[in-house]
Amino acid sequence: MSTVFAGIDVGGTNTKVLLATPDLEVIDRIDLPTPAHAGGDAIVTAAVEAVRVLLDRHRASLAGVGVGAAGVVDATTGTVLVTANSFTGWAGYGVTAAVSAALGVPATLDNDVNAFLLGELAAGAVAGEADALGMTLGTGVGGALVLGGTLFAGPRGAAGEIGHVPGFSDVRCTCGQVGHLETIAGARGIADRYAERSGRRVSARAVADAARAGDLDAAEVFAITGWGIARAALLTAGILDVTTVVIGGGVARSWDLLEPAVSAAIAAEPPVSGAAIRLAQSALGADAVALGAAAQVRDLVRGGAPVS
Repeated sequence: MSTVFAGIDVGGTNTKVLLATPDLEVIDRIDLPTPAHAGGDAIVTAAVEAVRVLLDRHRASLAGVGVGAAGVVDATTGTVLVTANSFTGWAGYGVTAAVSAALGVPATLDNDVNAFLLGELAAGAVAGEADALGMTLGTGVGGALVLGGTLFAGPRGAAGEIGHVPGFSDVRCTCGQVGHLETIAGARGIADRYAERSGRRVSARAVADAARAGDLDAAEVFAITGWGIARAALLTAGILDVTTVVIGGGVARSWDLLEPAVSAAIAAEPPVSGAAIRLAQSALGADAVALGAAAQVRDLVRGGAPVS
């Protein structure tokens, strides 16, 4: 019977569950709706049942379960602290205790963007790097940092939150403050900036399609998005000397528009160190968070070896 690790990605709409080998090769996966308004017990029960289905399907022996969840979490206690209003009864819930009790194995919990970066470092686009900034461009913009092969959260857990750094615009962010990167690089921000220019409100994906079709307003919106991402990378390089950046999330699927804009902006103002910035698109796609969570629990079981 083979030994496997499970990774769980709890999102507001869907939960992704996968099994992986100790070398983090994905064996199988299940996607299911998240019972987000049914409370913590229902959310964990649904995910645990999916793990059991996969274990039965592959006659595998489970060694540990890693969970990545949107929102603010306390990784030390395995508890969700703050969530979006798409969840009910999830904030304050002890995730790792519930998962361990249900499956009888060690469990870990981390923020989904941290897990995304761990996945890409362990088995994705920046595998083997010791220092990296991870950015997820979804509805908003999330960020995470790994320094010396270890997640760096900072004393208050806010390290790496590049999406909520000011100076990128004069627009109010969803968090209530002004000028954050999210206002030009998140899907909502892209749609808003295009509506301001064109008078038409469409999705960020539709803005990307319009840019490819020659719409100058849409092309300029993506040029500004690329400039913002480049500035975030340059700030990280200048302050921390971290020059590897991996980008995921739905907006990153428009890599054909983003990459040239980011690269041009970096070329115009390269890091003072002279080091080249390595910019990478996520290689793991929808598996990144769950696989990163599996990598985290794998390393716990192994005694804390770095994921990279």
